[in-house]
Amino acid sequence: MPTPSQSPQEFDAAFETIEQQLSLFWRRARAVSHGISRSLHPDMEPGAYGLLMILRREGPLRVTELAALIGIGKPSVSRQVALLEQLGLVFKEDDPNDRRAQRVTLSAAGASEVDELRRRRLSFFRDALGSWDLADLSQLADYFSRVNEALAAAKQRRQSTTPEGPGENPVPPADEESVGED
Repeated sequence: MPTPSQSPQEFDAAFETIEQQLSLFWRRARAVSHGISRSLHPDMEPGAYGLLMILRREGPLRVTELAALIGIGKPSVSRQVALLEQLGLVFKEDDPNDRRAQRVTLSAAGASEVDELRRRRLSFFRDALGSWDLADLSQLADYFSRVNEALAAAKQRRQSTTPEGPGENPVPPADEESVGED
């Protein structure tokens, strides 16, 4: 909701600029992830980097949990997990809490690759943003955090007040990790 010091038109114009800039940032960051992922294997999708990073940070997870964290469908995650498994970067093991289910675990080789991919990704962004003042980078991180918190709160409010149905709730599935992890 716009503040009293701004008109709805001013808010809309500012938001459109933010939306365009975030979209451009997301596409460029995704292109970096795409290049890094393809360096492991030509069939690897950009999201594979995000999957590996989540497994590195969270530990073993079920495919359904990975899909929920990334905000994409289970079939897409399953396909990437199968490729990562073929490459020896992950393996599946029985879930100790439910023997009918399996968890995806990062292998030692996978952990080593994640460390190398992360180093290369950070090197790219350090080169691109290294001339920025640390205070500016911290402020940008704070702004992204505030935006993500506001979007999550708005989604939660909308879900509690809007009946779910086709076309009734324009809020997409949660995508808690996409920009930073893809």
